[in-house]
Amino acid sequence: MSKVLVTGSDGFIGSHLVEELVKKGYEVRAFVYYNSFNNWGWLDTLPKDIMDHVEVFAGDVRDPNGVRESMKGVDAVFHLAALIAIPFSYHSPDAYVDTNIKGTLNVLQAARDQGIRVLVTSTSEVYGTAQYVPIDEKHPYQGQSPYSATKIGADRLAESFYRSFDLPVTIVRPFNTFGPRQSARAVIPTIITQLLAGKEEIKLGSLTPTRDFNYVKDTAHGFIAMYESDKTIGQEINIATQKEISIGQLAEELIRQINPNARIICDEDRLRPEKSEVNRLLGSNEKILQLTDWKPQYTFEQGLAETIEFLRHNLDKYKVDIYNI
Repeated sequence: MSKVLVTGSDGFIGSHLVEELVKKGYEVRAFVYYNSFNNWGWLDTLPKDIMDHVEVFAGDVRDPNGVRESMKGVDAVFHLAALIAIPFSYHSPDAYVDTNIKGTLNVLQAARDQGIRVLVTSTSEVYGTAQYVPIDEKHPYQGQSPYSATKIGADRLAESFYRSFDLPVTIVRPFNTFGPRQSARAVIPTIITQLLAGKEEIKLGSLTPTRDFNYVKDTAHGFIAMYESDKTIGQEINIATQKEISIGQLAEELIRQINPNARIICDEDRLRPEKSEVNRLLGSNEKILQLTDWKPQYTFEQGLAETIEFLRHNLDKYKVDIYNI
């Protein structure tokens, strides 16, 4: 099997991707964000029989030398390392440019030098509010936050390296991913952790936006399916369920399951600027179904059940009393 590098492997989707790659027999090098605590993020929670097959490399994607060193001897890189929280991008956009654009450029440059295939992680946020549904890969881009703008920039850099230098690049574009290990800055763990902590008032922002939610293991399998298909080279491809639910409907369902006595209140601090809120995301999955053997393995209900169970046993890792941005 190939030897692959996963940047952002200490994070939510990255740690699941590492786990699924090992289970499939790949040799995995996991790029984690260097820190003096030698903390490997969610990789520290993976079973020993998984981590015994993982080589950990600590570095920073903003550093071209470390990125180049981490990519020596691998056949492909799954580039997931990024700053992703939209509210945080409002007041720290410079950090998003450095990490998301310059970090991606570092990966692309090193891959070009070493002849390595690259899978760059995009986001459905690059589309902005749907101009038509389902949103396919030809939908216009609209940067409605500094975060989404930097991801548009990173995607277009990746495309340019494919077109200019024949670098084998695939742009992987997951719609909203959820599941175990997701941070409380995301809406599903925000709702669930407040409910599990016994809160009677569940603080949320806008309830009307709709989202297309992927369970994280299906997202990880989507990455792998794209890597295992040569048809995906030079393509940008959605990972989507082609189903949508509003934040309000989602919250009501979770309240029904966990604590029917709870009620939703609007927290002004959690509202995005009016022109920045992405009001509708419903993705087309036609392209990924055509080019790969990927199919969703989990229903939304199954994914929610596994997420609730995980958060129930890991509630101490979440700061429920503050707004996590």
